[in-house]
Amino acid sequence: MRPFGSVRLRGRLYEASYWHNGRRHVAPTTFATKGDARAFLSAVEADIRRGAWIDPSAGRLLVWELAEEWLESNPTKRESTTAREELTLRLHILPTLGEQRLERVGPPDIQRLVKAWSAEQAPRTVKRNYEVVRAMFGYAVRNDWLARNPCRNVHLPSIEGTRRFDLTPEDVTRIAAQVAVEYRPMVWIGAVLGLRWSEVAALRVGRLDLSNQRLTVAEAVVRGTGGRNVFGPPKSKAGRRTMFMPTAIADMLQRHLEHAELSDTDTEALVFTDDEGGALRYSNWRRRVWVPAVTVAGCEGAGFHDLRRLNATTLVVEGIDVKTAQTRLGHADPRVTLSIYASAPASVDRAAADVVGERFFGGDSDGDGA
Repeated sequence: MRPFGSVRLRGRLYEASYWHNGRRHVAPTTFATKGDARAFLSAVEADIRRGAWIDPSAGRLLVWELAEEWLESNPTKRESTTAREELTLRLHILPTLGEQRLERVGPPDIQRLVKAWSAEQAPRTVKRNYEVVRAMFGYAVRNDWLARNPCRNVHLPSIEGTRRFDLTPEDVTRIAAQVAVEYRPMVWIGAVLGLRWSEVAALRVGRLDLSNQRLTVAEAVVRGTGGRNVFGPPKSKAGRRTMFMPTAIADMLQRHLEHAELSDTDTEALVFTDDEGGALRYSNWRRRVWVPAVTVAGCEGAGFHDLRRLNATTLVVEGIDVKTAQTRLGHADPRVTLSIYASAPASVDRAAADVVGERFFGGDSDGDGA
């Protein structure tokens, strides 16, 4: 059987080389004897067979070079995701690790990075940063550029429960009253139909069937590379959905279209736009429209997503089956509908306690069986 690799004399020393994955690799050093060169090749062959081989030239890659390779490696990734990862790398990772060689980055380096983030950023932000750097080095491991991911045994700051503001229908009424008339339907769509802000902002006239009181969610507007608006599919495949809407919402949208001088023929026109007729930007809309409204309404700290959570809670509390609630909300997994969004209001929890108490104790309020 032909031996693995080849050895040749270079002056007084021996050079070892071999082919793997379509490329010729040369040993990083030369050897005093032919036997030493062969021993090196035998060790490399063993590493390849047990899946432990590492590209000897890849360790010399700098982290910023890895970052560029990784960002361009997945053409199916949403542009908004790529933009967020690029920003995280540029601001929080590359200034510290960018000029280091891959082979010299270890768990202590990552832990120091996390510690520095934790001193200035919220735990959730630290976790998002860490997920980016871990995914980037994971790409290097999959390509045999590193033997192990340096993002291991790293301690992250603890994260408290998801921030939420439990809105009520009365809260929604007060908030909507404080919102400019051209954006008021957005609040009601979020609460009554459960759409995400990105889905509301991407609604087009052609997706409204007001005579049949139906609305189709087919797009979302998100922040892309360079901060520009990007239209794309909803968050998941389940996010593409068509739903019925109450008469009040259909009438509200009809009045809105008339006020905006839009008709059924303007199928590609956006239902909600900025002052210049362009797509809304979430950061601007939140600062100029939402935050002042919730502050005046006495709901400071509430987010637009809390409208969606209220919708999910209402569906569950009112006895709508989970499958229907899941479909209307565009969740791929019904567990998300229940575990993340549906939080029973205090009044419903009180009623549940009374029902259970009646079942166990009947009219015996003391519980002593007397």
